[in-house]
Amino acid sequence: MKKKTWSVLLLTICMAVIVSACGGGGKNNQGSKGNDTASGGEKVTVKLMHLWPEGVSAGQNKIVNQIIKEYQDENPNVTIKQEVLDNEQYKNKLKVLSASNELPDVGVTWAAGFMQPYVEGNLFTPLDDLLNGELKDKFVAGTTEAYAVNGKTYALPIEFNIAPIYYNKDLFEKNGLSVPTTYDEFKNIVKTLSDKGIAPIALGNKDRWTGSLWYMYLADRIAGQKTLADTISGSASFTDPGLVQAANEIQWLVDNNAFIKGFNGQSNEEAKSEFLNEKAAMYLMGSWDIPNFTTNEEIPKEFRDKVGFFKFPTVEGGKGDINSWVGGPGVGLFVAENSKVKDEAKKFVEYFVTKWGEQSVTDAGVIPATKVDAENMDLPQLYKDLFAEMNQASSVTLFADVQMPAKAAETHLNLIQALFGKAITPEEFAAEHDKALAK
Repeated sequence: MKKKTWSVLLLTICMAVIVSACGGGGKNNQGSKGNDTASGGEKVTVKLMHLWPEGVSAGQNKIVNQIIKEYQDENPNVTIKQEVLDNEQYKNKLKVLSASNELPDVGVTWAAGFMQPYVEGNLFTPLDDLLNGELKDKFVAGTTEAYAVNGKTYALPIEFNIAPIYYNKDLFEKNGLSVPTTYDEFKNIVKTLSDKGIAPIALGNKDRWTGSLWYMYLADRIAGQKTLADTISGSASFTDPGLVQAANEIQWLVDNNAFIKGFNGQSNEEAKSEFLNEKAAMYLMGSWDIPNFTTNEEIPKEFRDKVGFFKFPTVEGGKGDINSWVGGPGVGLFVAENSKVKDEAKKFVEYFVTKWGEQSVTDAGVIPATKVDAENMDLPQLYKDLFAEMNQASSVTLFADVQMPAKAAETHLNLIQALFGKAITPEEFAAEHDKALAK
């Protein structure tokens, strides 16, 4: 698979969200069209499966329900039937349903390597007709390409994400700590908090991809973005000294009690609750979690006001740039190839993507993949600050488990958990990765 460097994409997104007036999020350009074709026709049920449960993803959940209500109001013969699961439950169920070719009419997928087996299994239908219709020129340049296979687009992205380290400003201040810019400063924070009986980092590595974020950043900062990207794509070796050193640093963090107790057996949601309940000082996660620290009213405002973020620090002697991020196009919507209501499912996806754009910014503080005129929007300060940092991004490396082919990605995730659990050495970690990618 070709490696992707996302710096140009990031800068395009930044310009698009700030100054573009092309966004269709606030206006329903195809609502009347949907009403004309569906209203008065025979009853249709479209099954939608997504991963934004009420509570942990309150902002997104609210938007989904609002879009569904509006679509059903405009198309009274259509019923959108939801199934909502959390992230890991969703991934597992998607695999189960794909085995029996019983996918929902509309669902959520990740890009690149994650999507590849579903496309090869003829489970997702191409959506290029939508890109050439009402959605033409609505997406930020470069985002839909991550969902293309052999010249066809099999899902439409709705988010763009980067992964900062969120931190509790109050806990930092009370313990005399300031935002680190170097990895040595970061390690000192870990030692200081641990010595005082405070868990430095909330990590739920039962889900494995969460630990991959830590490894990827260390690999980026030590070996450099190009080496990391080349290695994930299979054109370079994980035995690169910088990548082995990154694995060693992971085990240093484990040895020095950087993560919450039982981290390898806790889910991401369980770990997140440790951060939300102020039992851990830091939490590395994608910008899809911004709503929990800005607009999610189910989380006390007193806590939300305490949350800040910082970029992953640089490592002395390392080749990495502090303005290099891990992230990329977020989740997208697919339509099942064997859907019995494929036409209506496509109409709903078209409608959803258009409505999601502006609403995801104003109602949830999510960075969309479509162009939105955000110039006059009243946005949370944390969102604006993170977006300002994105303007300085030198590159963005797509999440390893998303970018790798499916089988290699599964091996990568298992190796990540083994590395954090000290069941393998950094050298074994590197060698097993090379074997998996060689296959």
